[in-house]
Amino acid sequence: MIIWLNGAFGAGKTQTAYELKRRIPNSVIYDPEQVGFFINKNIPKELTKGDFQSHGIWREFNYKILKYIHSQFNGTIIIPMTIVNPLYYEEIIGRLKAESVEVQHFVLWASKETLKRRLKSRFEKKNSWPEQQIERCMEGLEHETFDGRIDTNNLSIEQVAELIAAKLQISLHHDERSSLKKRLDRFVMRVKRI
Repeated sequence: MIIWLNGAFGAGKTQTAYELKRRIPNSVIYDPEQVGFFINKNIPKELTKGDFQSHGIWREFNYKILKYIHSQFNGTIIIPMTIVNPLYYEEIIGRLKAESVEVQHFVLWASKETLKRRLKSRFEKKNSWPEQQIERCMEGLEHETFDGRIDTNNLSIEQVAELIAAKLQISLHHDERSSLKKRLDRFVMRVKRI
């Protein structure tokens, strides 16, 4: 099964993905963003685009690699990735579903104020690229294509993960970490994402 966590920047996708990975046996995180970084790093500057998702090859590669991983890996694939263009959704997620790959898609939703506060907590500067995308993401995610909305405004990462697991009828391992260790792990994750 593939669990795709969608949402605006700051919605909690990555933190939730790692919480699920920690607590779902035999699970792995796949990050399509790395493909975008690879494309932008390895093509001539004149060919780069403001959003690497605009490259058809980004969508094609992610579809193919996910199809491959799914066919070879007997576990859960967790993907934290914002995707707000319905066409792009169809070219990856819709195509996988059409080929009988089980993809469970969730939109982690939060208010603009919450998103800005969360971005600030991960050291994003005011008016950073992720903050500038909030409006576009929220508008895009209003489209009927993007089902499975979870309001995260007043939920902790653990609660979001547990809600997703309950919707999927997945049993999560108990989290043995202390509250201090959980905060430390989240801080380290934020620093890694900078």
